[in-house]
Amino acid sequence: MELLEAIYQRRAVRSFKKLPVAEDMLQELIDAAIQAPNAVNAQPWNFTVIRNATLLDKISAASKQHMLASPGEVSAMHGFREYLGNPDFHIFYHAPVLVLISVRGQDWAAEDAALAAQNLMLAAHDRGLGTCWIGFAQRWLQTGEGRRFIDLPSGCVPIAPIIVGHPDGVTPPVPRKAPVIQWID
Repeated sequence: MELLEAIYQRRAVRSFKKLPVAEDMLQELIDAAIQAPNAVNAQPWNFTVIRNATLLDKISAASKQHMLASPGEVSAMHGFREYLGNPDFHIFYHAPVLVLISVRGQDWAAEDAALAAQNLMLAAHDRGLGTCWIGFAQRWLQTGEGRRFIDLPSGCVPIAPIIVGHPDGVTPPVPRKAPVIQWID
């Protein structure tokens, strides 16, 4: 697959087949992620790979509770209160894997995590896998409780919770707005 083809065809996938993702494939995705550019070559990444469905269910429930208990968080997200309050809504869409990219705090570490996340998502698409960055999980995983729950190493800040799995169908493209470009010659 050509790079531009992957960029234009990758979608946020929210429906997955009940198939596992092989460990060597996950390792390949992480290897692609760490090829991302990063500030002063600090390579601040930490990857937590969660494949335990019961653990993912617990993180989903705790993340939903945390978001609902944080009025500022939910009000900023408009109509999501209904989703978060629905006991049948699973923030990870029952994907078989969550790859959490965390960083050791320093200047530009969050940007480094985002760049690694993009590499991981493009590599997954290239291999026929679907991904979606799940922002609903990020805030709870950043709490002391969330960090302890996944045994996150001290000093690591969760940035990019990305679900990975085999897509169950085709996700249609979402129209893009025209970019605002300021040309300065």
